[in-house]
Amino acid sequence: MIPFTTALLVLALSCQALPPDSGSQTEPESDKGQASVYTTNTATLRFQESQTPVNKADAGDAFNVTLTGKTFQTVEGFGLAITQASCYNLLQMPKEDRQKFLEEVFSRTKGAGSSLVRVCIGGSDFSLDEFTWCDQPGMEHFAVHPLDKQYLFPILDQIYAINPAVKIIASPWSCPRWMKMGENGSLPYDKWTGGRLNPLRYQDYAQYFVKWIQEMEGRGYRIHAVTLQNEPLNKGNSMSLYMPWEDQLDFIKTAVGPAFREAGIQAQILLFDHNYNYDNMASQYDYPLHIYDDADASQYVAGSAWHNYGGNVSTLDRIVEKAPDKEIYFTEASIGTWNYDYEKCIINDFRDIFLGTLARGGKGVTLWNLMLDDKRSPYRPGGCSTCYGAVTISSSSYSYNSISRNTHFYQVAHCSKVLQPGAVRLETKGYQARGLTCQVYRNPDGSYAALLLNENKVEAKLNLVSGRSSVTCKVPPMAIQSVVWND
Repeated sequence: MIPFTTALLVLALSCQALPPDSGSQTEPESDKGQASVYTTNTATLRFQESQTPVNKADAGDAFNVTLTGKTFQTVEGFGLAITQASCYNLLQMPKEDRQKFLEEVFSRTKGAGSSLVRVCIGGSDFSLDEFTWCDQPGMEHFAVHPLDKQYLFPILDQIYAINPAVKIIASPWSCPRWMKMGENGSLPYDKWTGGRLNPLRYQDYAQYFVKWIQEMEGRGYRIHAVTLQNEPLNKGNSMSLYMPWEDQLDFIKTAVGPAFREAGIQAQILLFDHNYNYDNMASQYDYPLHIYDDADASQYVAGSAWHNYGGNVSTLDRIVEKAPDKEIYFTEASIGTWNYDYEKCIINDFRDIFLGTLARGGKGVTLWNLMLDDKRSPYRPGGCSTCYGAVTISSSSYSYNSISRNTHFYQVAHCSKVLQPGAVRLETKGYQARGLTCQVYRNPDGSYAALLLNENKVEAKLNLVSGRSSVTCKVPPMAIQSVVWND
């Protein structure tokens, strides 16, 4: 893992922006095929596809961005949360419309090719009820919940028929209530909101995770990773569980880590799954680092997961510095009535969530609800009533033609379309321009891909050089662009 100061030179290309190209120079004729270019800006372009020639590389061009030969992390993918609310709305659509939309999101040939999704283990603030898969005391009562049979499984089945390579990151919003105790250890604690995991139930809860993963994988769903608690410092969500780092460390070391190993579970364990600012709880700063410091717990842990409802992506600099061998995922962000401005969100979120995470070794990004309706529904009382989905569907028609696509949809599409699972981030050198960000990757099939962001009010130009080839990119003002080509 490179220090962030070096990553900045790779990521945040910082000199003077170019004026729009005058057109006085003609582009060399291509003899190496075409690159596919996808562009979204703050004006009228929405994931617009175009082609540009792949030319022979000119080593002397001042606008070249070239490869150093150094490589960084591999990338698993990008996607959105398949919440029960999303499933509910999708299942209101006619089957043909639903198929068309899911192909637009997940198909590698007909759509964006999203390959990573987030799934709730049990209910959440965007489900039709509060529930787990074992609501009666005793693990002998563990069973698939009827609401997941009705809503989640049909949608996952349809997604996997379109793209069998999709991987899942899964998170619980609460353990079963009978496994809880009060924050001070008091019993009983029969509430969905708040409470702590009772140490006497650690082994039961570890088996809950094992059984849930086995059931899901038995149905053909690929569980790539689990987090042990969504937002463990959030005590007030409609379904929630307070799990400070001390509790998470003990649970991993004494129960869930050994249980995964004994059962042969390959799904990774990701820590934390909460905000950059640790919800301003001083005792919880450096949450994952405390667990990494314990060798007995750390051996079971692949990395950490992050949200951005508080703090800044720069928090990851310290995590990377102290634990360079551990993975990083961004697992949740939402847009809503409190923050949504298309022109700001399309640029800022792509810079901070996507490029910012990837520059720090991030393996993937998942955002919140794939689909909500025009009433921002369904959601639970006490949950988020102001959130938007990546797409909004009209509750009066539920047709494909009534879908409006928000910024999160386009950002996921840009990354998923050009970066295959297993893509490797490459170090670059050369041309720099203020407000212009560039990351280059090598895909498993040998193709190259680039993610570009132009925050300037004028067009920016650069040449992406890979081996013997060069692709000239002209990025419109205030735009994101993704490019894929063969050398």
